[in-house]
Amino acid sequence: MRDILFREPDFVFSFRVGGVLIHDDCVLLQRPDGDDGYAIIGGHVAALETAESTLRREYMEELHAPVTVGPLLAVGENFFPWGGRPCHQLHLYFAVTLEDEAAIPLQGTFHGYDDLGGERIGLNFTWVPLADLPGMKVYPPQMAERILQGGEAVTHFIYHE
Repeated sequence: MRDILFREPDFVFSFRVGGVLIHDDCVLLQRPDGDDGYAIIGGHVAALETAESTLRREYMEELHAPVTVGPLLAVGENFFPWGGRPCHQLHLYFAVTLEDEAAIPLQGTFHGYDDLGGERIGLNFTWVPLADLPGMKVYPPQMAERILQGGEAVTHFIYHE
């Protein structure tokens, strides 16, 4: 199936989902090789795929870790440059839990990769203590705030880079 990712001559549209995984007061974040900012783990929704199916697939592809998808935490409308064009991204963020805690290291940093448009991108997965989130470069920054906020309410935000 094709990702819901449209690269037009004058803009990009992206439909993406992210899974917030918290364990022992740490959140698992990803960072591409050579980048100094962190992001929520996830990926692009494929046409005719549910957000829940996408998250389960992405966690298996990137981490080889089965997850259970929990409640919706936030809806983000993200605007940022992508390859010289403006990108309009609709991003759904869900809580996730590991189905098998032996599937991945539960502390520190470990390496993985993702494929985007035929390009292999190295990723570093890092358990970040929740207490360290304030002041860290997390994209979008509203998600760091939402993770710290906790609670059941779904948050909507608009992020402009």
